[in-house]
Amino acid sequence: MSGNGTTRERLLDELSTVSRRYMAAYALFNQAVADRLQLHPTDVQCLNLLGLEDGPVTTGRIAELTGLTTGSATRLVDRLEKAGYVVRERDAADRRRVLVTTVPERIAEFGRMWERLGAGWYALFDELDESEIALLVGHMRRTVAFSARQIARLRDGEV
Repeated sequence: MSGNGTTRERLLDELSTVSRRYMAAYALFNQAVADRLQLHPTDVQCLNLLGLEDGPVTTGRIAELTGLTTGSATRLVDRLEKAGYVVRERDAADRRRVLVTTVPERIAEFGRMWERLGAGWYALFDELDESEIALLVGHMRRTVAFSARQIARLRDGEV
């Protein structure tokens, strides 16, 4: 085996270990945020994802965003509505459709907390050049797509 192969194997092993620590750290961080807000961890991430949408969405869209079944997404919306983060409204264009709309004041509170927690996040990238940041962005995009495929496999009972 060449020296590069050995180095690559060592780096891949290290990447595996640090990735597991990274994912655990984020899951535990997300749990702490959820505990602070008295929400379920999935609810926190749903609020995060709703903030990336262009406007109100259906519960079906929330199911797509989160990888949850429609029944679980409905229960998630119920919890967020009870906590005051979202409201359900009839779609003006199609009265049969119900849209989930975020409550601006509550979302602003949520955003302010993320801003306080995220202070200094950009500083983590100060020593990186644009190509290194682009590498991270590409990796994260591939990881999001990979995770979505794995969620689908789990939901389909393949694993």
